[in-house]
Amino acid sequence: MFITFEGIDGCGKTTQISRFAATLRKRGIPILVTREPGGTEIGQAIRDILLDVDNTNIAPLAELFLYAADRAQHVAEVIKPALAANKWVISDRYFDATIVYQGVVLEHYDGLIEVLNREATLDCQPDITFLLDCPAEVGLERIAKRDQQEKKRDRFERKTLDFHIKIRYGYLALANKHKDRFRIIDGTLAEQRVAKKIREVISPYLPKE
Repeated sequence: MFITFEGIDGCGKTTQISRFAATLRKRGIPILVTREPGGTEIGQAIRDILLDVDNTNIAPLAELFLYAADRAQHVAEVIKPALAANKWVISDRYFDATIVYQGVVLEHYDGLIEVLNREATLDCQPDITFLLDCPAEVGLERIAKRDQQEKKRDRFERKTLDFHIKIRYGYLALANKHKDRFRIIDGTLAEQRVAKKIREVISPYLPKE
């Protein structure tokens, strides 16, 4: 089972992935929790470049290719071997993030983004993608409370409210396009309620206790 979590910055993905992973472990399910970018040693080096606040001059196409490189390594080194070993893979972001985040900047490069995603993933598709949806204002407020100091925020977290609003609606449009795979969860709910809704979606796929 391959499950991905998506959403704007501050939507609560990391918290819910931790809760979800704990639930699966209690059921004795072998799992692998990973992330993009940074799910491999090479990927972590790429992540450091992508999120560095000093790299404000990174060209949009260079950014796109770096994400593709991270994903290609991630799939080949981590995701495919884990799935082959019958582990459940849970990833904090995957190719949908590139479609939305890089698609906002590279509006006329949809074809290139699609090709890069297809080649990098080796056609490895998630079974379920949870979209934790919340208003951009809520996400940014959570980031502010979490970090307190501006210097702790990464390059994307420092972008404007308008950018984050575009990202939110980009995700919603993508989820509407792929209803068979996406499950939209209200990210403004209390943590426990969000976790419960995620468990309800995944319950049919769990082995009986």
